Amino acid sequence: MLFAEKTPLPAQPRHHDIRSRSKQRYRLMLLTTAALLVADGAMAGDYAALTPPTAAEPASNDALLKKMEAMEQRIKSLEGQLKKKGATAQTTPQTATDGTPKPTDKSATPRSATSAPPAQKPTSTPPAPPTDTKKPILGLVDSPVAGLSIGAYGEVKFGMMQNPSAGGQWQNGFDAHRLVLLPTYQITNNIIFNAEIEFEHAGAGFDADDKLHGTAEIEQLWVDFKIADPINWRAPGIDLIPIGYINQHHEPTQFYSVNRPELYNGLIPSTWKAGATSVYGTIADGLNYQIQASSSLEDFGGEFADRTDSNNVPPFPGVGNCSPCYAPGIDGKNALGFSLPVRGDFRQLSNDIAVAAKLDYAPPAIPGFAGSVSGYFTPNTTPRGAYADNGTLLGRSSLAMFDTEFRYRIPTTGWEMRGEFVHVMFGDPANLRANNDSDPTNNVGKTMYGYSGEVAYHAPLGTILNSEWEVVPFYRYTYQNLQTGGFAGTDVNVPTGAGQTQFHTAGLAIFPSPQLVLKATYQKVINKDPAGAQSDSFLGAIGFFF
Repeated sequence: MLFAEKTPLPAQPRHHDIRSRSKQRYRLMLLTTAALLVADGAMAGDYAALTPPTAAEPASNDALLKKMEAMEQRIKSLEGQLKKKGATAQTTPQTATDGTPKPTDKSATPRSATSAPPAQKPTSTPPAPPTDTKKPILGLVDSPVAGLSIGAYGEVKFGMMQNPSAGGQWQNGFDAHRLVLLPTYQITNNIIFNAEIEFEHAGAGFDADDKLHGTAEIEQLWVDFKIADPINWRAPGIDLIPIGYINQHHEPTQFYSVNRPELYNGLIPSTWKAGATSVYGTIADGLNYQIQASSSLEDFGGEFADRTDSNNVPPFPGVGNCSPCYAPGIDGKNALGFSLPVRGDFRQLSNDIAVAAKLDYAPPAIPGFAGSVSGYFTPNTTPRGAYADNGTLLGRSSLAMFDTEFRYRIPTTGWEMRGEFVHVMFGDPANLRANNDSDPTNNVGKTMYGYSGEVAYHAPLGTILNSEWEVVPFYRYTYQNLQTGGFAGTDVNVPTGAGQTQFHTAGLAIFPSPQLVLKATYQKVINKDPAGAQSDSFLGAIGFFF
């Protein structure tokens, strides 16, 4: 029997070869998928190189193994690059378009493994990042213009006090003392505009039917040019005289009594401001300086309208007929309280320029301790056309002031101490208006001086109304002598003692927040006036600064 020749069948793969190839292709698919997940969008070219072979490509075991080994090496390389890139992105701050580094946004930084919740306390969602509550527009809203911020401070006072003009009678009162707006604009990183717009005693109104007699004024107005840490320039504008601490930091959250410390209510005529320009900077860590030139103090206490068009004091009405005449700006009752120069309309009463300098220190070796020394000098305070009540023209009189103060918050305790000393010297008090105004009770000697010491204790009250409250009881003693010896001029050379005053000031300051304070203060005033001081007070206040 003849049999037809059979065509040989193609060789069938063995089962273990099929399984091996399936595993290899499955492994290849997994590696390819991992490459897709790990690879960055910027690495699209690398991804194309990892595409698995098509059916037309040789599929031998050796070729596949070599390709997979190459792919594994490439994936490890890509993973290393991505890890390195991620670490750099987390630690490198963003850079502004002008090349200035911006602070890293910590709230946007991924949580690290070490900061994750413990395993025994799992959480379904991570806690929300903290929000910034310090808004640049009055602490309420974000600024619509980059670089613009508006803050404010103010205080409202109420209570009772003795009125010396009413024989010491106790009288109740209320005073919306001040509201100050603080616009600031960062023109560039090195040029900054700053201003203070102040409304005092409930505003500005002078009509008989509005029962207001307040003021509205520009308290500060200047542009800073930030050159370098050691030296910067403040362009001519309205600026605070760098004397003491409170004159430059007089917001109600910076002191504990209802009224500003007594040394700053005349001896230092806070808020002492003038047309000025200055240079300032950092000498070393914790050591700063400021040097300023400004309009001089004026021994003129009359109203703005009393200045003549020639920028003189009002003309002398005639011998024996000097009533009324202009009031002194410097006297033995109010010290320098009425001697501030005007800041508008070229109405200054002299051509003299004063200079001031201040050195602030906060040594790093003594945590919690800070202080300053400062000085001021003007070659002349006598205004143009100044005269005595008898018609005699008054000559020049210089003024020099020295101040030193310290503040010490003892670390790890609630205790705080402050102290200050002020000394004023007059070059020729015989030419001061107070010594030539026929009033012997306000005479001025060769010097004025004062000093104070204060102790306070910061005690936490815990969480109240969702904020951490603090109470600060305090006591401050102040002595000042505005009528030392050496009187001269046309007035009788007999001091009354009214300018030699002691102040005992005690009270509480409660801080619901560092930006808000509630105050209660009792003050006992003693002087050597035969009638007594008759100016004790018990006052409360609400102050804010944000």
